[in-house]
Amino acid sequence: MKIAIASDHAGFEYKTALVKDLKEAGFEVLDLGTDNPDQPDDYPDHAADVALAIINQKAERGILICGSAVGVSVAANKFKGIRAGVCHDTYSAHQSVEHDDVNILCIGQRVIGINLALEIVHTYLKAVYSNLPRHQRRLGKILAIEEKNMKSST
Repeated sequence: MKIAIASDHAGFEYKTALVKDLKEAGFEVLDLGTDNPDQPDDYPDHAADVALAIINQKAERGILICGSAVGVSVAANKFKGIRAGVCHDTYSAHQSVEHDDVNILCIGQRVIGINLALEIVHTYLKAVYSNLPRHQRRLGKILAIEEKNMKSST
């Protein structure tokens, strides 16, 4: 599985650790920055890079890290076809994929420890969308809302 990953300066330390861990676990990793935590940057730019990697099929799943995970989640969810979820526990990490078909995991470096972050990432990557009728129905409603709002905003 190919994973697109990025962070702003506030998530750089975890991104670096996650890239190393994911490569050692056999994942193909597309590191989209930031490469310098001392250089000013903005989380929406990194969220856009990962979202576009998913949309353009350069990666199957994405991971975004910032201080809280909220900013990158908000920014990534502005892209059609992206379902970015903030997960700071393993239950949410697998449930977000199994029930909601989340394709970008968002983690806050200032919220959880690195060991938990690693566990959450691996839980998220092992999870598979369930395709159960109730989840298909709910995801269909989300996609319909997205489609309606994309048309009305143009």
